Amino acid sequence: MSEPAGAVQLRLVVHAEDLDAAVAFFRDALGLPAELDLTSPTDGPGEDARVVVLGAGRATLELVNTPQRALIDSLEVGRDASREIRVALEVNDAADASARAVAAGAVEVAPPTPTPWGSLNARLEGPAGLQLTLFQQVEPE
Repeated sequence: MSEPAGAVQLRLVVHAEDLDAAVAFFRDALGLPAELDLTSPTDGPGEDARVVVLGAGRATLELVNTPQRALIDSLEVGRDASREIRVALEVNDAADASARAVAAGAVEVAPPTPTPWGSLNARLEGPAGLQLTLFQQVEPE
């Protein structure tokens, strides 16, 4: 029996000028476990090439139109705040995860806020230019 067509894994690739700080934030502050940490020598002086892959549970690709993006921003932040890409991570405790993220250097855009979809969502500016939503599902989907 053949495998169905389609993706097996979604991997979001983010360039981070300060890779060590980004790894410390996502791995240590938010608890995403390292699945791969690979360093490859490069020609000439300077630092070697390095990639760190962190596990983030199940991946989905959420596509929204402009009115939906505006609605989400209105509910989570109270104003237009999104960029073209925002990373949303489901966590067990949005308030605790948000506090840990801020302590690790994230900037709070909006505190954990209840949504009509039964989740508690916090908006943050994280490392490597990523805007984050940390969400906790508090009501059954």
